Amino acid sequence: MNLKIEDKLFVVGGAGAGFGRAIATALAQEGAKVIAVSRTGGKLQSLRSEKPDSILALTGDITKVEVQGRILELIGNDKLSGVLVNAGGPPAGGFFDLDMDDWENAWKTVVRWKISFVKKLLPLFLKNNYGRIVFVESVSVKQQVPNLILSNALRPAIVGMAKTLSREVAGKGININVLAPGYHETSAMKRLYKNTAKNMNISEEEAKLIFEKNLPVKPMGRPEEMASLALWLLSPLSRYVTGQTISHDGGLVEGLFG
Repeated sequence: MNLKIEDKLFVVGGAGAGFGRAIATALAQEGAKVIAVSRTGGKLQSLRSEKPDSILALTGDITKVEVQGRILELIGNDKLSGVLVNAGGPPAGGFFDLDMDDWENAWKTVVRWKISFVKKLLPLFLKNNYGRIVFVESVSVKQQVPNLILSNALRPAIVGMAKTLSREVAGKGININVLAPGYHETSAMKRLYKNTAKNMNISEEEAKLIFEKNLPVKPMGRPEEMASLALWLLSPLSRYVTGQTISHDGGLVEGLFG
């Protein structure tokens, strides 16, 4: 299938590992140009070495205003086709494990920066009467995940914002959608294994089996599998899909509209 993204420009957050890296790689393989952003310079350089003519690496924390400014400078007068709004999630923990500072920090790292970043990019999309915005959130926006209260509580705010904004710009060629991944083999999952193993006094391998046990589709998902869905949402082919929150979870969500 021709996704019609060859030579189109995209910004990808969290591109050093996990979903961000898989999606940045897939975009480059399809002939797109990618501004890949990550705090981990070494991982970015290894990514860029795979497609040096297609990937521009920017080392920095995408949640910070100054890094968002640098992204705008790199875009310059080029036409931006889409953005993957993606970064690491909040720390694990239940209600009694976290204090108010944890909640304040989670508001900044889960919600605030995304709104700020989209506000900066929207004028570019509006100018061109075209744009694709895809947020990478979590299955926690549809079904609570044990011991992840910050994610359960704050990520749904992005869904509400994205749905509302999608209708405000729907007639301007701009689509906004949310991906809600379930359990995938990423560094974030490894942190969950570690936290669960510590809390239950078991090995990390035993903790992994706990997460996999309730998955209808086994084995656990891979970032590369979700990348194909993300690319379609970032492409012109998704013209008639907007304001949606789409699970990629191996059937984990039990609700009727999972």
